[in-house]
Amino acid sequence: MNMLLCREELDGAKVVRVENLENPYKKQTNFDNRFKLSLNKLYAWSLSNYDRVVMLDADNLFLKSTDELFQCGSFCAVFINPCIFHTGLFVLQPSMEVFRDMIRELEVKRDNPDGADQGFLVSYFSDLLNQPLFRPPNNRSTVLIGHFRLPLGYQMDATYYYLKLRWNVPCGPNSVITFPGAVWLKPWYWWSWPVLPLGISWHHQRCYTISYSAEMPWVLIQAVFYLGIILVTRLTRSSMSKLWHRRSDKNLTAFKMVALLLILSAYIIPSFIIPQTIHPLMGWSLYLTGSFAFSSIPINAFLLPVLHVLTPWLGILGTLLVMAFPSYPDGVVRALSIFGYAFCCAPFLWVSFVKITSHLQILIDKEVLFPRLGESGSSSSLSKLY
Repeated sequence: MNMLLCREELDGAKVVRVENLENPYKKQTNFDNRFKLSLNKLYAWSLSNYDRVVMLDADNLFLKSTDELFQCGSFCAVFINPCIFHTGLFVLQPSMEVFRDMIRELEVKRDNPDGADQGFLVSYFSDLLNQPLFRPPNNRSTVLIGHFRLPLGYQMDATYYYLKLRWNVPCGPNSVITFPGAVWLKPWYWWSWPVLPLGISWHHQRCYTISYSAEMPWVLIQAVFYLGIILVTRLTRSSMSKLWHRRSDKNLTAFKMVALLLILSAYIIPSFIIPQTIHPLMGWSLYLTGSFAFSSIPINAFLLPVLHVLTPWLGILGTLLVMAFPSYPDGVVRALSIFGYAFCCAPFLWVSFVKITSHLQILIDKEVLFPRLGESGSSSSLSKLY
């Protein structure tokens, strides 16, 4: 909400606040709860102060100007699916009469396969597949009348790009990219790139619009926190390793499990606390710094071999470099390269796991960290580790 208010003030954007429409389809067996409020899109037909409205989802990436869309008819949309048009972008002519009719259709629960805006609009404009293809008039003041199918270039599914790593959509201008795939790989998430190459393009556009000022304070706090962990664990290495000397209830199985869980947590925890919508370069840098910092805890507390603990860290870094390599001829070669790299890394991960567990077992067997009752601490044994 703060971002919207900021855009209102800086750009003169008008934010229309509406009451949520009750979704009558929410009890359908196939209903996805994330679309519970998607029927609010119908309010676009109530914007009667405008001649044309272009309705957009947040996951649209514009490659060029699409002002010609305002010349389209009373309803225009793109068929990504051969038989079902996509409602990530559509053009409409506002009309209170149409809006009220849509509300009546909601009340009688008009047929809606998915319970969301797309299913409702596909049912409402069921004849769109038979309508002509939109071709912008040469005269920019001309506005068309009727329903039209928009060329595919106005809603290019990102998956089309990943096959050849370039756009090759002959139908209409290659103007707008949409990301209709998995929710957790939407382009605004920092981890979406370089998993999906187009994620960086979305963030490039964001740099010049709303920027990252909201996330930066938390990013700086985390960076300082991670550097502090690295410094403290290094300076207190000997004290951390002696903590187990003071325990009287020495559980050897727990000792090994704690060490392994700390290593695993080092690669999981950072991904949950990094701001989700930060730029991918900052996000991955912060993740690598955080995982390195948390890995330093078991390394120094249990005197573990650094290289073997950081093998997953090196593997993740290598994976990022393989995925981000810019000169693949097509998506197939890229995918095979990633799978090949992962296949080659698997033995190293297994060897590192074996080495770590073996090292922990050696520590237990030699009683480096677990001296018998009545015996003095094994400072000499500790020195042998070096």
